[in-house]
Amino acid sequence: MSRDERFLSPAQLAELAPALQRQLDSEFGVELGTFDAQSLLLFVAARIGPAIYNRALADARSALDARMESLQSALWELERD
Repeated sequence: MSRDERFLSPAQLAELAPALQRQLDSEFGVELGTFDAQSLLLFVAARIGPAIYNRALADARSALDARMESLQSALWELERD
């Protein structure tokens, strides 16, 4: 896996680049070629990707913690004296 593929695969770049090109053209009148759009996507992904990834992990950890508390409570209810 290349360094850039940690953030976006070649297939994702191929799918996202045209959307970015359309957005930049329609909103700002900026025309980018495919290579430039893909390069910009990789740049942005490299900068914000880790923060989004870490937030997703924190959200998953939080959901797992809540589920574990629920399971632990269910087990306590099964205990017998």
